[in-house]
Amino acid sequence: MTLLEVDGLSAYHGLLHAVRGVSFTVPERQILAVVGANGAGKSTMLRTIAGAHKAAAGTVRFDGADITTRPAHRRVKLGIALVPEGRKLFADLTVEENLQIAGRHARPGPWSLGTVLDAFPILVPLRKRPAANLSGGQQQVAAIARAVMTNPRLLIVDEASLGLSPMAVDGVYECLRVLQDAGTTLLLVEQDLQRALSVADDVICLLEGRIVLSAPTGTVTRDHVTAAYFGLHRSERA
Repeated sequence: MTLLEVDGLSAYHGLLHAVRGVSFTVPERQILAVVGANGAGKSTMLRTIAGAHKAAAGTVRFDGADITTRPAHRRVKLGIALVPEGRKLFADLTVEENLQIAGRHARPGPWSLGTVLDAFPILVPLRKRPAANLSGGQQQVAAIARAVMTNPRLLIVDEASLGLSPMAVDGVYECLRVLQDAGTTLLLVEQDLQRALSVADDVICLLEGRIVLSAPTGTVTRDHVTAAYFGLHRSERA
């Protein structure tokens, strides 16, 4: 079943036409990886889907309902959660307090403070530590856990591994695998092409706000994606 359907989506970042007529679908329980160079429109697209950025044209449908004009907090109630680039944790609050704040606005579901800490045991010894005192990898796991506290059906993660050590990235992806096993649908922006191709069911590549490659990951190679990434190959696959 299709959980997310994006059709002809356009959005601006200031005066820049950052997203240009983007269309794709994400089936339930699948992982879609989004790749592209800096400035390709990835973050603007994710924020528009999550309701944090206004769409200029096109539609966003979630579980069959048109949510294009719904505000972000209503999308959270429907089951959409965004882990933004830079994590955006409340720096002076503890890990536990960050999670509890998200939990106050949660939709009904299996995730609670207890189940989230069970799923992400790395956070248990850190629960009383201020978010500002965490490493980059620990902050990313905490940001993912905070989003999970809302009981999302669709988790959107912007720049999952950016700026993290290889060991920290492994920890982040262990957390994402836990969510995948629990049935969460994932929309993932990732700079590491090999990592993206290894975990996702499908991949799309953005270039100057447009999709220039869209394919199941099993049908493309790293070279195909790299060529699209740099604009050397502009074929678009359904």
